Amino acid sequence: MARWADYVLIAPATANCIAKLAHGLADDLLSTLYLVTEAQVILCPAMNRSMWAHPATHANIQTLLDRDVIIVGPEEGSQACGEEGYGRMSEVDAIIDACRTLDTYQLLAGKEVMITAGPTQESLDPVRYLSNRSSGKMGYGLAKAAQMAGAKVTLISGPTALPSPQGVSVVRVETADEMFKAVESHLKKGCIFIGTAAVSDYRVEQAQSQKIKKSNDKSLQLTLTENPDILAFVAASEKPAFVVGFAAETNDVIKHAKAKLKNKKLDMIIANQVGDGQGFDNDHNQVTVITPTQQNALTSTHKTRLAAQIIEILSRTLQNSAQ
Repeated sequence: MARWADYVLIAPATANCIAKLAHGLADDLLSTLYLVTEAQVILCPAMNRSMWAHPATHANIQTLLDRDVIIVGPEEGSQACGEEGYGRMSEVDAIIDACRTLDTYQLLAGKEVMITAGPTQESLDPVRYLSNRSSGKMGYGLAKAAQMAGAKVTLISGPTALPSPQGVSVVRVETADEMFKAVESHLKKGCIFIGTAAVSDYRVEQAQSQKIKKSNDKSLQLTLTENPDILAFVAASEKPAFVVGFAAETNDVIKHAKAKLKNKKLDMIIANQVGDGQGFDNDHNQVTVITPTQQNALTSTHKTRLAAQIIEILSRTLQNSAQ
């Protein structure tokens, strides 16, 4: 069993189990397997809130972290004992995402990464807005992969229904202007910037304070004005050490992506075919990663796994640039 496994996932990992693993006890199959395996070990703690908060548990967790054991969770919520607090085992999706991003482990250790994700919404009136079909899944997947890679991650997110990734600092915004100001405020010298958000190119010049009512006129004219170009601003600021953009296109994808890479002076761009059920609002996607010197087509897979592949390529590119 120990030699067969690609990795060993223990879920739930009780306080007793964690203590035994930290101290090298081997008095049952699970603890013996832990000592024998050479595969990556992932623990998903689950216990009463007081047990999780106990200094002994924290010391045991730190011992395992020092041995490169990956800890997923716990989360805050209701527990089997009827109490509320941290100690609840992470949801299955979060555990699976940890497995999907495992290959990125510590690839960006010590780095700071800023990611924009999701759509923006531009108000027409208090009821309606202009937006797009982005779900934010790609950006959130990249945040999870970068966090698994050991980076300190800030996620600037437009409106989505997605839960905040564990261990990631999330700043929630609504409009393109709010996203621009959040990026400007949090952008740090030497960081890695990944612009995944589908930012609205235009907003209504003057949003109405009251709901626009239907009239006898069969048409409605809106005057639009251009929103700030966040990606161009970030690249021109010269603050980040590496800038990655996304090009969501319906046609001539590679051509348009390469033009965007050159015109905005980016270090990398992800060419993304959208439309006809592709790209937006799907769990799976396929992209082409393009740098000034290389082009790497990634086949269709789950967006979180795809995000991990992108982070791996980014890490290799950074290493090659440093040599």
